[in-house]
Amino acid sequence: MSEVAVVAIFMAKPGKEEELRQVLEANVGPTRQERGALQYDLHRDIEEPRRFIFVERWESKDALDAHGKSAHIQAFRAKSPELCEHGEVRVASKLL
Repeated sequence: MSEVAVVAIFMAKPGKEEELRQVLEANVGPTRQERGALQYDLHRDIEEPRRFIFVERWESKDALDAHGKSAHIQAFRAKSPELCEHGEVRVASKLL
């Protein structure tokens, strides 16, 4: 299977920016240890500090799917409705 890239964007609810940041930062270490994780970097938008952006690379779609089932991602999904105004995840296959 070919490498996949992910861009995940989460917009914090007003006043929830730091709480969301802490929750997202807690996912970085465990995710970087997952099988198939090639890159997992968290960014904060310079012009909109409520917006957090993950840039990810995975060895395969199977590795990404396993990540989605991990305990720390399931915990984030349970908390996200109280912290996130909205989120968007885009998955792409690598061409070159």
